[in-house]
This record gives sequence, structure tokens and C-alpha cells, in this order.
Amino acid sequence: MRTIIVTLIISFFLIFVSGCSETWLEENTPHLITTESLYTDLNGFESGLNGLYSLVRVQYEEGWGGYSMLKALFIGGTDNVTPNHYTGQGYSNLTADWGAVNNPHLQDYASGWAWLYSIVNAANTIINRAESDNNIDWNGGDALPDENKNRVIAEAKLFRAWAYRHLVYGWGDVPISLIESGEIIKTDWERAPSIEVRKQIISDLLFAEEYIPVRPNKRGKITKGVAQHYLAEMYLVLNMPDSALIWADKAINTPEYALISDRYGVNKDLPGVTIMDMFTEGNENYDQGNTEALWVIQFAKETVGGSGSRLIRWAGSRFDAWVINGVRPWTMTYERGGRGQSRQSLTKWALESYEPQDERASIHAIRWYFILNDAEANAPYAADNLPPGYNYGDTIYLDSSGDITRENYSRNNWPFSRKLEGSDPDNPSSGYQFNDHIYLRLADTYLLKAEAEFKLGLITEATNTINTIRSRSNASIISPSQLDMDFILDERSRELVLEEDRRWHLLRTGKWLERMRKYNKNGGQNAAARDTIWPIPQIVIDANLTKPMAQNPGF
Repeated sequence: MRTIIVTLIISFFLIFVSGCSETWLEENTPHLITTESLYTDLNGFESGLNGLYSLVRVQYEEGWGGYSMLKALFIGGTDNVTPNHYTGQGYSNLTADWGAVNNPHLQDYASGWAWLYSIVNAANTIINRAESDNNIDWNGGDALPDENKNRVIAEAKLFRAWAYRHLVYGWGDVPISLIESGEIIKTDWERAPSIEVRKQIISDLLFAEEYIPVRPNKRGKITKGVAQHYLAEMYLVLNMPDSALIWADKAINTPEYALISDRYGVNKDLPGVTIMDMFTEGNENYDQGNTEALWVIQFAKETVGGSGSRLIRWAGSRFDAWVINGVRPWTMTYERGGRGQSRQSLTKWALESYEPQDERASIHAIRWYFILNDAEANAPYAADNLPPGYNYGDTIYLDSSGDITRENYSRNNWPFSRKLEGSDPDNPSSGYQFNDHIYLRLADTYLLKAEAEFKLGLITEATNTINTIRSRSNASIISPSQLDMDFILDERSRELVLEEDRRWHLLRTGKWLERMRKYNKNGGQNAAARDTIWPIPQIVIDANLTKPMAQNPGF
């Protein structure tokens, strides 16, 4: 948790600009850090990469000019996540209304676009300067200078590919920029066809896969498995399942990576289930025993560059506002996972998609109930407030009866996933959490492999791959006759809910609108075909002064 910290705060700001004016360069300002002075040795490039990691982490925070947590753009408005709290603004509310609310002026789109292109520009700066300057001192650590250089470029290229992955899924044809922007303001951007964007993504990922290490040398570092995973996904998008299978197998067959199959870590001797150990604070990272983790995003409290996540606030239930017999009983405690706001909740279908014995739906994985605690049981926090007719020790179940709808939302007593639980032990009501977040894990790669096998007609093999995931959590073994694309998507939800970028996976399989209408009762009824792609932010079109930029159809 304490690693991938930006050692030079100024480098975070430098990633937004890639050059300085000639006047500045002529000034005698030895104390001023510029891109020219920063990118002279390995340490400088590591600081630049730290800035990139910080930028990517912003998706779990708030304050990038919009109303929504940016991660909400990728997980909200799907078959398994629905809005549960109406504020009249932001992406969560758009996913309930769609229609005219989905328009080019939505601040969340402008924020997401600017954020992703800031990552592209930051990556371009690192790549361009590393490739063009022959006077950089690449010495450092145990690696050879050329190895350090290639690894730095590879990390930056993976982040560029990652940003373009989001951009092309979200907006379709988008501008491709492979050079640092400098001080020149470009006003004649052209949207590149989606196929060209994806070719660039694959090119960057192939380079990254060659030079990024298998294991993270620090907590939070991306690994070779991340590149292999996204290559498998991109080849599925391009309808090349044979190539997708090759890349998925490369990650799965890497000895250093393995599905977690036994209890481990800090709470292994306490009641629990295998799959949830990796989401326990102190167990998330590779060096803590999580061999399934391919990429873990780092958070830290009261640490320079540490930051806090708002995931629990957006996707956890607002149980402290739950009124029982005129009383709000629940004290906010660390064990209860933090302060949720019910902005987005699991759909009723998502909650009910599990078999009774499936450990992914156990009380250790989904918060189905709370127990009324006295002061001793809640220590060091206050006792719960007893509603009339209740006693300490009573179990009170959350309520998932009936779907969340526009007429029946703000369900503060709705069950929620415990994957995202986390809070500040000193102030569990703050709405911030500082536990590290698993961003990508090998189970996801297994499910990409199953999809590739299914598309290749290898139905028995695909079934076996799916069963590897299901058996880990005590779900029943399925037969080949049960397998189809919808079952694979169902299994992705059961395994990866609130982890995967669900909207993207539904879109790339052509299932978003169908499954939205079928399973999401607070938005699915309003969704239309045009909502499968976002409008280009109007501010982007208006800024392209010297060349008209076409808007997406329907907007």
C-alpha cells in the first residue's frame, strides 16, 4: 500500500504538459523542475511513471471536473449495476434516464475524455523523450541500462494502450496522438477509425508484453500478465479468437501466476471463503500471497501521493440511513465496510444469479445482513441504537425484494458486494478508503480464454475453463450443453462484479442493450441503440476550430 508513491509532487503536474517555452529554458532557474531537467536519468523517468500511475488511480477518486467517480463510467448502467440514488446530475442519473439526458454537454463525458487524453499525453512524453534522447543515464537497480530503458517505454506504452482502450470503447472513432503535445494547441484533430485505434493498442501491448517483468518489482506495478490479458481481449474484439487464446494461455501458463485455491493471509484462520481472502486488507498484493493479482492499484492514508478511494461511497449501500421502527440503528464501523451512498447498486438479477452454495454469494462476499451490536461488540465504536422490539445480537437482513426502479430507489437497506469494503479505521464515516484495489486478476483471463475457446467451437474445453472458476467457489459443475455467450457473461458477472469494466464487455459482445433491458429495471427500459456509444463532448468539437469534427450518430 505504501509503494508507487510520487516522490516528486511536481512530476504529477508535469505529466499534463510536455514542454516548456524557449523563454523558460533560457532562464537560470536551477530549482525549477521541467521535463527537460526531469527526464535525464532513470530516476526522472520513474517519477514520470509514478505520475502516470497516479493519473490512472484517479478513476477511483472524485474531482476531475465531473460529478461522478470516473470508474462509474465503466461499471454503471449495465445488467448488474443500476443507479440507486438520484441527485439530478452525473452519470449515475444518466444511466437511469438516458434519452435527452445523454447528450454531448454532460460534464462526465468531458471529464472522462480529458482524463484519458491526459494519460495519453503523459505516456507520449515519456515514450518520445526516452526514445529520442541518447544522453539519458539509464543506470540503476539490477537491470542493464537498455533493459531499464525498454521497461520504462513499455510501461508508458501499456498505459497509452489502456487509455485508448477506454476511449475507443466509449466513443468509437477517436483521434490518435503519438507525440507529446508541447506548447502547441492543436485545433485540427481527426477521428481515426476504431480499427486503427485498436491496431495501435495492440502494437503498444506487444511492446509492453516483451519488456515488462512477470512479477511486480514494487507493489502496484503493472506486470507482463496485464499486457497478455489485454491482448487476448483485443483479439476477441477483432474476432480473432485463435490469437486471443494464445495470449490468454500465455498468462495462465506463467508459473508465477495462479488462481487462489486455498485460504491465505491475515484472516486465513477466521471464518471466510477462499475467493474473498484476496480482497482482505493486507492480502491484495502479489508479495502478500495474491498470486492471482496481475495489477493492484495502491492507496495510502497520510502519505505523499497516497490518496484515497471513493469506491465504497459509490457502490456501497447507505445503511446508516436505514430506518427501522423510527430508529437509525447502525453505527458506522470499520468492520461494516465504510460509508456507502447507494449511488450504484447491484441489480436484483446480479444478486440472484448465484446458486445457494456458491461462496461468491456467501455472507463473506455479499453483505446480506447486519447484527445489532452493543458497545463491546462494536468497540472501539459506539453501540448500535436499538429499534423498539429488538435486542443486541439480533440479525436484521437487508432487503432485495423487488427490483430497484425509478419509483422504488434509494434502497438504503439493499445488499452490497463486500469486495469493495474499506474505510478509515479512525473515521469510518469519512467516505474514503485506503485499502489497495485489485484492478486485474487471472480469473478474468480464464474467462477470456473460455470465450475464445467457445468462439473456436471448442465447447468442451471452454466448459472446463469455466468450471475451473466455478469449482473454486463451490458452484456446480456445468455441462457443455449449458454453455453459450450469455452464460459466459453471467459467469463474468458472478466472478468479477464491480471489478471488470462491465459496460465494455457487454458492448464488445453485442449484448449491452439486450441485457440492460432484460435485467436493469432502473434504466434499461429507457436505453436505446444510440446509447451504445457516447457522444463526443461538445467542448471537444468546439475546440477543434480549424477542422470540423463529426459527432456520433444520434447526437
